[in-house]
This record gives sequence, C-alpha cells and structure tokens, in this order.
Amino acid sequence: MAQNQSSDGLLNIETLADLRGMARDDLLDAHGQAWAWIAKPGTWLDGATRVAVVREIRQAADCTLCQTRKDALSPFAVEGAHDHLGELDAAQVEAIHRLATDSGRLSESWIDGLIADGLSDGAYIEIAGIVAMTKMMDGFSWGAGAAIAEPPAAEPGEPTGYRPPGARKDDAWVALVAPEDVVESDGDLYGVMAPGVHRALSLVPDSKRAFWELGEPHYIPMTELRNADTRVRAISRAQIEILASRTSALHQCVY
Repeated sequence: MAQNQSSDGLLNIETLADLRGMARDDLLDAHGQAWAWIAKPGTWLDGATRVAVVREIRQAADCTLCQTRKDALSPFAVEGAHDHLGELDAAQVEAIHRLATDSGRLSESWIDGLIADGLSDGAYIEIAGIVAMTKMMDGFSWGAGAAIAEPPAAEPGEPTGYRPPGARKDDAWVALVAPEDVVESDGDLYGVMAPGVHRALSLVPDSKRAFWELGEPHYIPMTELRNADTRVRAISRAQIEILASRTSALHQCVY
C-alpha cells in the first residue's frame, strides 16, 4: 500500500492543505486564489451574495424539487418550491439549483424566464461562473477524500457593473464578446485562441478570467491545447481526454 493512502484506496488526508507534496503546488494555489476571488465584490454581485451563492450551490444537492425534476422526463413538467437557505431571491435560487443539479437540460426560454423575473444576463453569467468553479473545487476535494473548503468571509464593496461594449447576442442564449469585439477596457480576454468554450463567460470578463485561472491547472494550459503529445501533466493527453469525455458524458455536458 502506498504510504499516503488508506486501506480504502483514498488519500489519507483531511483538507487539501494535506496534499502539499503530493499534488502540484499550482493546482492547490489555484483553489486558494479562486476562493479569495469569490469572496470579493464582483461585476454584478457583491461579496456577501457571491458567498451566499456558494452555500446555495451545496444546498441544491439536498433539494427535493431538484431531485424530482431531475428524475422527470422534463424538468418543466414539475412545479414546486426549492429547499433553499433564504439568502437569495427566487430567480437567483432557481438559476443556482438548475445549474448545479440539471445543467444538461437548460434552455434559452428558461434563461429568458429568469431575466423576466429580474435576474440580469450579467448576473446569470456571474452565478454560472461561481457554480462551475465551486463544483470544480468541491469535486476535486471529494475525489481526494478531503473535506470541502469553506469560502473566506465576504469582503465589503460594491460590484463594478461593467458590461463589455462589444457584447452581443448572436449564436448563444446570452450575449457574448467575440474576439474581434474585445476593447481595452475588457482587459485580457483571450489568449492564443478563442474556442467556443472560452467565450461562454465573456459577458463578465472577470468571471471568464477567474474560471480559466482555476480551470487550466485542472486540465492543461491553452497554449498546449493543440498539442496532442503534450507532456505537461503526469498522464498523457490521451488519458486526460478519455477522463474528460467520460466525465462530460456522465454530466450530460454537450461540449
């Protein structure tokens, strides 16, 4: 038996900090940076709301309505109220719960309904980014056998309210920023390439950057994306893609 494994095959750790020396430093550092970013005021949500989003993401796993909808032929055939923590409004709760529990069956009309109920498209994208980041970090902790991390205390301050001037609704359900529409005030939005998945959060540039700063250490750097023989990780690119495609299929991810 390996020195750092218990008899059930899981790493014998309690927190991710215990992985130092076993996991890459850049991967563990990315988690700390992501939690710190979530606790700060964002573009459309303040720090307290963003931390509340994290709590609601985890609450969604125990929501009776979400489970009933997930088991139904169509989630839209089931009405009811979410089991929620009471910190966020109804549109925010609906967005979080559906993104966290049944993301493979979202629709444009569903997003339009959220917007009609008062959730802006920018706030929706910011929430989607936090859901994706939290799920990524919680999933990593679960896989390592560590307790999920608690986000730091929310920082005071107001959201920036920044909307990229070049954002437009074209081939997606919400407005995106195409590479040719990026302006200086957007900041560094795209690097060597801009595949479709990299445009998904571009309506909120800070969310887009934060997601990929966390995502790349879990995957590969975008500079290596077209290199089928890349050796930047301990396993081969082919092994990475087999794991990624199987995980995507299990989560009904059309990407």
